[in-house]
Amino acid sequence: MDTLIVETEKHVISLLNETLDNTFTYHNSPHTQRVVQKTRALIEANQLDNDQATLLITAAWFHDTGYTKGIENHEEKSVQIATRFLKSQNIPQEHINAISKLILATKMGYEPKNELEKIIRDADTSHLASKSYKDICELLRKEWELTCDKTLTESKWLQENINFLTKHRFYTDFASANWEKQKGKNLAQLLKNQKKLQLESSKLKQKKEELDFKKNKIELPERGIETMFRVALRNHITLSDIADTKANILLSVNAIIISLVLSNLVSKLDNPSNYYLIWPTAIFAAFTVASIVLSVLATRPNVTQGKFTKEDVANKKVNLLFFGNFHKMKLDEFEWAMTEMMQDRDYLYSSLTKDLYFLGLVLNRKYGLLRLTYTVFMIGILVSVISFAVAFQQAETNALIVKASSLL
Repeated sequence: MDTLIVETEKHVISLLNETLDNTFTYHNSPHTQRVVQKTRALIEANQLDNDQATLLITAAWFHDTGYTKGIENHEEKSVQIATRFLKSQNIPQEHINAISKLILATKMGYEPKNELEKIIRDADTSHLASKSYKDICELLRKEWELTCDKTLTESKWLQENINFLTKHRFYTDFASANWEKQKGKNLAQLLKNQKKLQLESSKLKQKKEELDFKKNKIELPERGIETMFRVALRNHITLSDIADTKANILLSVNAIIISLVLSNLVSKLDNPSNYYLIWPTAIFAAFTVASIVLSVLATRPNVTQGKFTKEDVANKKVNLLFFGNFHKMKLDEFEWAMTEMMQDRDYLYSSLTKDLYFLGLVLNRKYGLLRLTYTVFMIGILVSVISFAVAFQQAETNALIVKASSLL
């Protein structure tokens, strides 16, 4: 009979390696070898005779070979494969029938009727008491995905395993005494993982609800509004500073030019020989003065009356964020008005909006005047240069005419 076990092992290993689909990540050679190993341990613990041991080990080797033919009724297919092989080995029909019954005893939900059936059922489910239970179960989960198109969420997979371990029982005394403890630890770990997953799921659900609530709120997020106003106001103030700087540059340049004109050119116009410079100088000075006036207008502040009434605050007509609307008010009146505004969200954002709007109007006025100033300055320079060139040309022509006349 030992020869039968050796030949059975060779045949089954070869059969599984050559014909079993790779999608069977659990019901494969390692699983079969594990079942055979645990069957041997149970045989030794129960001190079975050689004939009984041979029947059990042979059945353990063949019990899942039916997966090479398909998942449906694989136990019956395993019996057919075992029967063909055993007949080729001239095994008595009585032994073949006994092995077939042991293979069929591995069906899910089957209640064993004798000690041998108890042993093979315990060996087939021995992985429940393994320290590598989690890894082994992941192989089964993957197999379900690949072969049955059965994909379970982590929560459902945990519940599936918990239900199976809760309902499962070991039938032999040895398995109950030696394997039940580790199976309990595995079940406890599953329950712990389930509780952790439920807690994480609850937190995610709560977070999602909070996000959905915020998303569905009519009001915009406070931080987003504040950031928008802060950035927009800062940009407007920066643009205002740039406009003032450009106006100051033009003002300084034209002031220097007018000073040079007054000190160098005007003092020489009394001389009759320099009369031809009067119009170019006047043009140059006029454009320079115009540029100075426009630069001053671009930077000149506009201050309002600086007062408001309680009715203005009640009707939300006054913008308390602009100093020109409150610089003549008493401190206690201003503090009251600010408190009223800060308690009214709409009034506060309305004031910020108005402040942004009026800053835009000021910028429009400044940049409009600034553009006009640069245009006047540019045209003035060109016209002045042309007028001076024409004047000098006319002076030379007049001098030549005078010289020619004297020679005649």
